[in-house]
Amino acid sequence: MKGIPEITLTKARTLRRDPTPAERALWRLLRARQLGGFKFRRQHPVPPYVLDFACLEMRVAVECDGEQHAGSPRDAQRAIYLETQGWRVLRFWNHEVLENPEGVAESILGCLSAR
Repeated sequence: MKGIPEITLTKARTLRRDPTPAERALWRLLRARQLGGFKFRRQHPVPPYVLDFACLEMRVAVECDGEQHAGSPRDAQRAIYLETQGWRVLRFWNHEVLENPEGVAESILGCLSAR
């Protein structure tokens, strides 16, 4: 991809090859325009970051977070950066995605519809 540092592309490819169970479950809901006809990409690079899922047309990023992200100042800094770039960041805990995928999908669709 033009203009994207190789290190970011390598990280995105690695993450795409080895998804977490929550990422795998969420991708089953988002792939192939299944959610309201919106197209998503997984492990999409937005240097210097890699988004778990991205709807480019609506500039919505969807992140699946494990316990290591609880109260993370790096995540807050990342969200601020992405918002200054025009992205809306939605975060869901892994257990939410695994235990209530329909509710997560409804939340994502609600955000997309509102934009």
